[in-house]
Amino acid sequence: MFERIDTICLTVSNVEQSSIWYQELGFKVTFKGEGYRVLSVGTSGVPLTIEEGRISSKENHTYPILFTKDIKNTYLKLKEKGIKGTELQDDGDNYFFDFYDLDNNKLQVCFWE
Repeated sequence: MFERIDTICLTVSNVEQSSIWYQELGFKVTFKGEGYRVLSVGTSGVPLTIEEGRISSKENHTYPILFTKDIKNTYLKLKEKGIKGTELQDDGDNYFFDFYDLDNNKLQVCFWE
């Protein structure tokens, strides 16, 4: 069903400032999207995505994003299993949806070409 962990996502309060901060640490911006940046570092195959959002010390905003080649089928399979999740979305760059584990931890699935 899943091919790999696509990225690890961190919520930041200001994506532009955070992007510069990470770049000063040696990260490179590999993709710019509305409200988020995908960063790579060294030879790691798993990028870091920083996503602008509300920061709260009580909530953990870190979540894995899993890549699939067949997002519609993956979405339907998880829905058939009764797994709680969001609707399938298209932001113009990729398709994605969130789903939640037994402890209500967020995971996301994406597909992009």
